[in-house]
Amino acid sequence: MTPDDERFLRRAIDLAASARAAGNPPFGSLLVGPDGNVLAEERNTSITDNDITAHPELKLARWAARGLAPDVAAGTTMYTSCQPCGMCTGAIERSGLGRVVFALSNEQLAGVKPPGSGFPSVPQDGPALFDEARVPLDGYYG
Repeated sequence: MTPDDERFLRRAIDLAASARAAGNPPFGSLLVGPDGNVLAEERNTSITDNDITAHPELKLARWAARGLAPDVAAGTTMYTSCQPCGMCTGAIERSGLGRVVFALSNEQLAGVKPPGSGFPSVPQDGPALFDEARVPLDGYYG
């Protein structure tokens, strides 16, 4: 962890506090370019936008995928107040960002929340119909 990493993480934590002050869940993130300059900042706006996907990490990954050349995206670092959730992790991976640095891990976040304050698990059944489901995929990945 470098002094710059700590400085950018503190900014992510400030953004999280700002999200909470605006009535949203307390999560914040920023994206730093290869040159060390802040490219974009985001806060969670899932309540005020009435959008369950309005996580700052997802918004930054989408922004980067739309606006950054792949080589630039690969040189970026996302700093975020908490470890990205599964939805955001998938978007980060697909956007081609180079690195993620987070303050709280998912386990630490769970320890801060009161019991029963998380979301219930949704049962999933599968895999099924492999031979049929693979037909649209055949040849897609090379």
